[in-house]
Amino acid sequence: MAENSAAGTILNIEGLNVSYPVYETDPVRALRGIDLKVREGEIIGLVGESGSGKTTLARSIMQLISRPGRVDSGRIEYDGRDLATLGEEELRALRGNDIAMVIPNPRTELNPLVTVGMQIANVARYHLSLPRKEAKKMAMAMLEAVQIPDPTRRFKAYPHELSGGMAQRVVMAIALICSPRFIISDDATSGLDVTVQTQVLELLQDLVQQQGASMLFITRDIGITAHYCHQVAIIYAGEIVELASTQNFFDNPQHPYSVMLLSAFSHNPKLRGLWTKVVDAALEGAAESGCYFAARCVRASDKCRAEHPDMREMTDAHSVRCHHPVER
Repeated sequence: MAENSAAGTILNIEGLNVSYPVYETDPVRALRGIDLKVREGEIIGLVGESGSGKTTLARSIMQLISRPGRVDSGRIEYDGRDLATLGEEELRALRGNDIAMVIPNPRTELNPLVTVGMQIANVARYHLSLPRKEAKKMAMAMLEAVQIPDPTRRFKAYPHELSGGMAQRVVMAIALICSPRFIISDDATSGLDVTVQTQVLELLQDLVQQQGASMLFITRDIGITAHYCHQVAIIYAGEIVELASTQNFFDNPQHPYSVMLLSAFSHNPKLRGLWTKVVDAALEGAAESGCYFAARCVRASDKCRAEHPDMREMTDAHSVRCHHPVER
């Protein structure tokens, strides 16, 4: 994908720390000092394995962290406004209208007792204060925009009458009907087969670009980001370990974890073996003082186990959190 030239920052995250209290033991630190900027018109791919903090970051932006989770420190600004200072009514107006989220399981998002057309229309009525007739007309247009076959008939369908791919398109229609400026796609196509996944991703990308929106594209599939994102951010154990333009990242991945993720796609078992290490449970438990990836890293040294690395800028469009980055 071509580099994005937009200069304005629409989302600014600084030093975000989120934790979940655990009875009679230390809290689980879900996010650790996250710094991230998303510019207008930009799509950033956030890549990491399950449990790395991707969804926690998404819910933090939406100000919807599940209890007993809490923001310990840090700041999230949307369009210059600190989201933590907004009241619940202001946040409700912001969600769906300015910031929207597409989730991976549409069956949990859709009301089984209401037709999908009315669910889309109800969002438009609430956020845009449209009369019922106008909202229904707008919902029908959105069903056409997300390429639902026979939209007139599907407007009156219930969620259980739709395939997984069509249900995901309906969730996209709900998220995009108010033309939000910032969209979070939280692994939105993970449950779809490869063909439908590609169709939905291309449609989402086209709609985002048509609306001039920005997007945080969360995924476990690092390969997808090569086709749909301007930048790639790699997250591990709640912190970003590599951030680069898509071109720079795939030309020269520098964090050992990034290389390990990419090597998983290789058909060469020797290459995969070079970047895979049997985890030492004792070292993993002691990683808090050093690099969180040290127990799994094939390049780890004593320094890695003792000293936590800072994020450092290697080039203008490439930063990495590693004492021994992979360089060519």
